[in-house]
Amino acid sequence: MSTDSFGARDTLRVGDSEYDIYRIDRVEGHDRLPYSLKVLLENLLRNEDGADITADHIRALGSWDPTAKPSTEIQFTPARVIMQDFTGVPCVVDLATMREAVRDLGGDPAQINPLAPAELVIDHSVIVDFFGHPDSFKRNVEREYERNRERYQFLRWGQTAFDEFKVVPPGTGIVHQVNIEHLARVVMTREGTAYPDTCVGTDSHTTMENGIGVLGWGVGGIEAEAAMLGQPISMLIPRVLGFKLTGDLPAGATATDLVLTITEILREHGVVGKFVEFYGDGVASVPVADRSTLGNMSPEFGSTCAIFPIDELTVDYLRLTGRDEEQIGLVEAYAKAQGLWHDPSREARYSEYLELDLSTVVPSIAGPKRPQDRISLDNADHQWRRDIANYVSTDEGSRESFPASDTPAETPNGDRPRDPQTVKNENGEFELDHGAVVIAAITSCTNTSNPYVMVGAGLLAKNAVEAGLDVKPWVKTSLAPGSQVVTGYLTRAGLSGYLDKLGFNLVGYGCTTCIGNSGPLSEEISAAVRSGDLAVTSVLSGNRNFEGRINPDVKMNYLASPPLVVAYALAGTMDLNLTTDPLGKGTEGQDVYMRDIWPSLEDIREVVEGNIGREMFLSEYASVFEGDETWKGLPIPTGDTFEWEDASTYVRKAPYFEGMPATPAAVEDVSGARVLAKLGDSVTTDHISPAGAIKADSPAGEYLESKGVSPKDFNSYGSRRGNHEIMVRGTFANIRLRNQLAPGTEGGWTRDYTRAEAPVTTIYEAAQNYAAAEVPLVVLAGKEYGTGSSRDWAAKGTRLLGVKAVIAESYERIHRSNLIGMGVLPLQFPEGSSHESLGLSGEETVSITGMTGINDGIPETVRVEAVSPDGEVTEFDATVRLDTPGEADYFRNGGILQYVLRNLLDK
Repeated sequence: MSTDSFGARDTLRVGDSEYDIYRIDRVEGHDRLPYSLKVLLENLLRNEDGADITADHIRALGSWDPTAKPSTEIQFTPARVIMQDFTGVPCVVDLATMREAVRDLGGDPAQINPLAPAELVIDHSVIVDFFGHPDSFKRNVEREYERNRERYQFLRWGQTAFDEFKVVPPGTGIVHQVNIEHLARVVMTREGTAYPDTCVGTDSHTTMENGIGVLGWGVGGIEAEAAMLGQPISMLIPRVLGFKLTGDLPAGATATDLVLTITEILREHGVVGKFVEFYGDGVASVPVADRSTLGNMSPEFGSTCAIFPIDELTVDYLRLTGRDEEQIGLVEAYAKAQGLWHDPSREARYSEYLELDLSTVVPSIAGPKRPQDRISLDNADHQWRRDIANYVSTDEGSRESFPASDTPAETPNGDRPRDPQTVKNENGEFELDHGAVVIAAITSCTNTSNPYVMVGAGLLAKNAVEAGLDVKPWVKTSLAPGSQVVTGYLTRAGLSGYLDKLGFNLVGYGCTTCIGNSGPLSEEISAAVRSGDLAVTSVLSGNRNFEGRINPDVKMNYLASPPLVVAYALAGTMDLNLTTDPLGKGTEGQDVYMRDIWPSLEDIREVVEGNIGREMFLSEYASVFEGDETWKGLPIPTGDTFEWEDASTYVRKAPYFEGMPATPAAVEDVSGARVLAKLGDSVTTDHISPAGAIKADSPAGEYLESKGVSPKDFNSYGSRRGNHEIMVRGTFANIRLRNQLAPGTEGGWTRDYTRAEAPVTTIYEAAQNYAAAEVPLVVLAGKEYGTGSSRDWAAKGTRLLGVKAVIAESYERIHRSNLIGMGVLPLQFPEGSSHESLGLSGEETVSITGMTGINDGIPETVRVEAVSPDGEVTEFDATVRLDTPGEADYFRNGGILQYVLRNLLDK
């Protein structure tokens, strides 16, 4: 119960029901706050306890200065937590391990139980092994169960062992689409109180819910576990950027083009750690599907969230997707009572302002390795010819350590390199060359949730088939919608058959290609790619195209709308201008251009409005937690604590609490550390902890083979996140990572200074040797370290390798907090400095002094001393990136889970 210092508690009557609410208009300054900060204000009012949340915190938010640098810490208590299975399995592993730790320290294991609704959607495990056939979906699901039976049994145990924890079984949909279509409440009720639905998730694209007015964002699994256990999230009151939308999208432009345009704008502007809020007259013309697409891409913007307010379109969407009328009435009444209803005539105060006229958006793609690298479609072939020089150069000295140069080196006269390889397979004989599109995937939560772009793809496929076009024989095609509703309306509209004819058969309901589960290319194509060292490409309707993520054979990856995915599958190459060059020959030998088969917006709207109805959502979600017969037939372990199987290669007891004392040890300085990795800019969590295939000759592959697992059953790193032995061996193991300590190599390599002449070896082996010699480790990095997915294993693996601190030029928000949550100290080079400018080679011995100051507070800087092999000393003051007192508490305890566990035992 709130202490309610402001007398905010009141009653809201909706129909025949009454709810307690906490009125934000009781706080001075509320009326000019952005929508997102109003939601935070209510959160503080409702959870005010006089200790962690005080009247001063509430006043500080009410009197928010939009121009000020964030400095005031508040405690945000999310209403619920959502997870996907890659990150959810280790969450449940940690919770199960915590139960044993509580028991071992004399407490009650039942204390470890979610205190807020926690829902997990299994969507990350399906792999595109089979494609292009009517039975592809059935066969992929069968393989999914074969590979993941242990994990799924474990999750079924969790569903029975933990209160407030529910699991959506495989083959249902993608977590973020299931969230907005069914799980999201928009306004929550609990014990007679109504309040805004706020939700954090263990996937960075949790922000998709921002499209329906739900405030939330992606967090690491360790933060999510703490939130489930009632621990608020410590944060600074953020800066909020107001993004004004005007006008309407022009014909030919899609929501994907809009989101790629905004991604480019916001990345250039800089919004890391900020809230983005859309406002203006143009908001009313943006359908909820497009709003959700924009919210989904918030991690690509770099912002914490990208939110739209509640309005008539939100209510209409809730009704369409099957929410009951009582809930819909509550959402509207509550939003209007609390000033959360969109009023374009009232403009909030914002920290920064940007504006976009929607009519200026043009068809676009993004690539070849970052979502913010937008390319106008009419210039895509020219840009590819410039970029290809970075992927086929034989001059190793011209290549940066990582990533490839952001300023492409154009080939002479814009010519493309050629190295055609002849391929013979079941589809005939053909030549494969640089730029060939070998993967065309309609995939990902970002776009498959949007019926306008999905119907657009279906109509384009229909028009292409009727014109006599077909996809090229080297293209691996796939369709992986975000929910079963999508296949329902495509079938009802008569479009599924045309997609099938082009090879875009249903392969599964899950993330597939976007998460790296693209499955292998055919043996013949893979051999040709490797033989010619070809820079082939993928085109996917996803949100992530980082190096090494999509497929180990594919160097260049492009994000595109679903219709453009189909178009590029027809073209078969990036070395072609879709706006001016023909896609192929029609049935009568005529040239067929994309403009000939591109559907009109009117045609798309007619199909959407005529084939999507409320009854489809009611039917599909009526038994969403039940699953198919295979799921129901899985045996469920029993008991409050899990019985770990020693032979399991999927689920093992986590090591984080072994030998943990009841009180934390004092923070100590680091002395005599070695550099495990020296990295460049934009190193992503995919590079630190890959989710894709496990190579047989990698430490993780060798571990699995030692346990009797054959390479065909290795599965992926993502699916084995419940086994720390595999994940620590996979840390820094991305095949595209370039560690500057081991020049000329790609992958998880470093130099081991515990051995004579410091030979190059795997990062895991070197870390083991350092641990045996009791040598601490540090990582040096450039800008935007840890960008990308909210992957907790990027921090967990770093900790288990023995890394005490990371020193980078800048951090992506989630990874920095995850490092702290695992007891790894994030430090930042002085402004304008880098390991390069300081002349650090990575061969130095590193000491960090001043860390003991963390025992009593948060020192602004610590002193770093790096001594080179010849005795030269480099010293600098590194900024301590513990940004809040709460983060300092987590670090002092060795991590957030240890902090929560000790707090529970003290109660």
